Amino acid sequence: MSQTLHAGRRGQQPAADSLTVVIPALNEEGAIGDTVGRCLAASREIMREARLASVELIVVSDGSTDRTAEIARRFDGVKVIEFQHNHGYGAAIKEGWRHGKGTLLGFLDADGTCDPRYFADLCRAAITQSADVVLGSRLGSESKMPRIRRVGNRVYAFLLGMLCGHQVTDTASGMRVVQRTSLKHLYPLPDGLHFTPSMSARALLNDLRVVEVPMRYDERIGASKLHVLRDGVRFLRTIFEGVLCYRPERILGAVFLGCAALVFLLAAYPAEFYLRNGRLEEWMIYRFVACSLLASFGLMLLMATGLVNLVAGLGPRRAEATRFVPALLTSLLTARTQALMIFGLLCLAVLFLWPGIREFVTTTQTSLHWSRLLAGAFVMLAAGQTAIFALLTAVISLWMRQRSEVQRERQPE
Repeated sequence: MSQTLHAGRRGQQPAADSLTVVIPALNEEGAIGDTVGRCLAASREIMREARLASVELIVVSDGSTDRTAEIARRFDGVKVIEFQHNHGYGAAIKEGWRHGKGTLLGFLDADGTCDPRYFADLCRAAITQSADVVLGSRLGSESKMPRIRRVGNRVYAFLLGMLCGHQVTDTASGMRVVQRTSLKHLYPLPDGLHFTPSMSARALLNDLRVVEVPMRYDERIGASKLHVLRDGVRFLRTIFEGVLCYRPERILGAVFLGCAALVFLLAAYPAEFYLRNGRLEEWMIYRFVACSLLASFGLMLLMATGLVNLVAGLGPRRAEATRFVPALLTSLLTARTQALMIFGLLCLAVLFLWPGIREFVTTTQTSLHWSRLLAGAFVMLAAGQTAIFALLTAVISLWMRQRSEVQRERQPE
């Protein structure tokens, strides 16, 4: 049976929050006893410092083939869940949380690298700062993390900060505390070792309040389960998948800005030359073609940013997390503005191509300069892209309206 330690004195207001700590363990017979013992010894201190009603400890043996589960069962006050087969690091934590009763949900690795006494600081931050997720940052000056993992964590943190707009130092921390009420904004989470970076990405991308607390990190007991290259690639994929799912406009916007910068750099000299001399040299056609392709690609990305913001209404992203720029694009690109854009672009294309069209009609030949031809072709392509975007937005708007009508009809009167 699950047992918990309770705090409180007569005459005092009982604490409202409680903590469930899950220890996922795979063949950790050399470390599990020490880790569980330290957690039990720290429980009263955690309750006192964070003003908790209780601390619950759950060990999940994730298909261990050694004595991990047997050793964990020797401790009173500890619930042990045993998987017959390996389900994964994340699956073990989620199963423990499912069985736990705490309003705060925590976990730490079974390998002895993290001091459970830091749960007091993590819980206190979760309560006093109303944090959804509190991370134990393992990258301080006293950290004994291997150098290659330290570098990898800093790379992941930099990428996630650049893509999310929020910075954390340790995206894969193996010790953290989560508000149970925040799980609905974090789930679904993966079953494997990429559970932690995925949680960090979803919390930041969903604009949840994430707080970091510095903590000491010691050398692990036994061999590490982490494969630097394989799991590193998996962590990177998890971060990008999270961005594509919750904030695709981040990637689209970054590529759009890159295209715009290249167009500016390539077109600066030809534009200056034309303003000074009233003509373009033949070699400039290469820059003209490159600028046309980049501008066309950039316009497509800009429209896609507005489009994915519409599609987000059908997906898992929180409505209150919509960013200003994609929301502005969506609001501006209404059916009327799209029709005006298409008409204006077609008129501009005719303006560029009209001398050549008129000459061809009268003489069946044309001497239209290549710059006008390329400019006209680009503007016509932009008009076509805008028309396709208008059609897609109309289709999505119809889907959303029909879904709203169906949901309204299903609601009881």
